[in-house]
Amino acid sequence: MRDACAHMYYHLRVNAIDRMEPKRGHAAAAHGPAAPAAPSTAGRRWQSRCVCSSLRMATRVVTQLYDDVLRPSGLRVTQFSILATIARLGAASLRQLEDALAIDQTTLTRSLRLLQRDGVIERVAHPDARIKAMRLTARGRRALAAARPLWARAQDRVLGELGATAWDDTRRRLMRLLGVAVDKRERGRQAHRRVPPAARRRRARRRG
Repeated sequence: MRDACAHMYYHLRVNAIDRMEPKRGHAAAAHGPAAPAAPSTAGRRWQSRCVCSSLRMATRVVTQLYDDVLRPSGLRVTQFSILATIARLGAASLRQLEDALAIDQTTLTRSLRLLQRDGVIERVAHPDARIKAMRLTARGRRALAAARPLWARAQDRVLGELGATAWDDTRRRLMRLLGVAVDKRERGRQAHRRVPPAARRRRARRRG
């Protein structure tokens, strides 16, 4: 999986550099086109034995690519994912979105607040008044409809660089890793909840 992430990072990083540095490309054209270094060689400079670093490097570049393509819709890819999930569920609570997107509550709450401010989602009544549920507004549905073909364009670009078969293999590995990480996180939360509040405060004082 690390090699697949490095391969994807290399190709998309080169594309990002090409987009950000057009002058360099024009200067090089006078001397003829230069062939890019092979991913197996140049990509090594970005490889890391750290799982987290490898995933974050690839994620940053892929996110930038999707954000660039989605810009005409006014949405970032993170916002697109949230809106698409709410649209699929009809109306979604915080817990449903946390589970569907594997995102922490603090980050999700901040993102929802911005989307609500922009008028693309709104809060809806829930049988349990303590539960915050959201749905798309008419403006949100229009924004999502405008973003879908742009998202498909970005998706095609990534798959064109990585290859559909390589991505299917990488996705299976990532989903396995995600499952392990989420399961470990939930076990940690459950263990934390079983500790009495007074004991948690004592531990916090000792750490401080």
